[in-house]
Amino acid sequence: MTMTSAPKVIEGIAPATVEVRELLKRFGKDVVAVDHVDLHIDRGELVTLLGPSGCGKTTMLRMIAGLERPTSGQIMLDDDDVTRLPAYLRDVTMVFQSYALFPHMNVFENVAYGVRVAKRPKEEITQRVHEALAMVGLEEYVARPVTALSGGQQQRVALARALIIRPRVLLFDEPLSNLDAKLRKRVREEIRELQQRLGITSVYVTHDQEEALAISDRVVVMREGVIEQIGTPHQLYVEPATRFVADFIGSANFLPGSWDGTQIDLLGYRRPHEQDFPSGPVTVMVRPEAVEFAPAGERGLEATFMSSSYLGPMTEFVFDVSGQELFATMTGGGRSDAKRGDTVQLRLKDAGVSLLPPT
Repeated sequence: MTMTSAPKVIEGIAPATVEVRELLKRFGKDVVAVDHVDLHIDRGELVTLLGPSGCGKTTMLRMIAGLERPTSGQIMLDDDDVTRLPAYLRDVTMVFQSYALFPHMNVFENVAYGVRVAKRPKEEITQRVHEALAMVGLEEYVARPVTALSGGQQQRVALARALIIRPRVLLFDEPLSNLDAKLRKRVREEIRELQQRLGITSVYVTHDQEEALAISDRVVVMREGVIEQIGTPHQLYVEPATRFVADFIGSANFLPGSWDGTQIDLLGYRRPHEQDFPSGPVTVMVRPEAVEFAPAGERGLEATFMSSSYLGPMTEFVFDVSGQELFATMTGGGRSDAKRGDTVQLRLKDAGVSLLPPT
């Protein structure tokens, strides 16, 4: 069952902007988890905090939620300073990695928990439970024990329980990491569709780059407590600001070259390029899909053919370019006659090539 037949809105949800100002979080004297971070999230936007373990993304999410107190800095929801407010006064809810459902309760009781604690009238609780379950496509499961549900269904119950209190901001802490790959893709699409339909401000944490690119309006790449780059998924993939971002967002090759403002020179292979970047020595980031064989008779980037792996819709290649491995993925199989040790000529497509500072 999907969420496509769910009602359009939940009455009473009023999405907020989120403003994080100079946010700092220390653990003890020596550990800085979040280091003076500034971030603005627009009303109705889904922003993903992405990075490796220990980069500070979950700590930042927990500070927005009110589950961690900042060492210093400020957290604003619209014009309200919530920095020192406890979690239950923020109108913010979180969907956890572990679902955090009560195994001894059925679906109705799990979803109703937050409004029961708030001592809402019985009729209102019933109405809001059915409304929230309809949003996530689980209305017919209202009386079922949560232990009888699949992982994807349990995640939807957790989402309904978060929505029922009509939060100003919805937070997701690695919500799909307990699901298998196929289900993870389906549920992330459902979360994104629901978030867009509700227009609810959302902050999503993951270490999965594909998940971040697929679900986000903007992605915040974090490293060691600071923000490396903020941008749309397309911006981060096509024009990463640092080598770390380029390497973390997808696969990338890094080749030394030079740049004169109009052309890149890679070991004598020159190609035009458009990018606002200082002239001089550069690192040229090349996505694997930007590499192709040059037409017969055309001089390109000279390389030694090392190996290939046929994967059905594409073939993966490994080349040696002046002692450095260059990875490529080509649809349609590329050349099938090249053998290990052969000298080949390659060229680079316009998309998937970007300049970075020299290393």
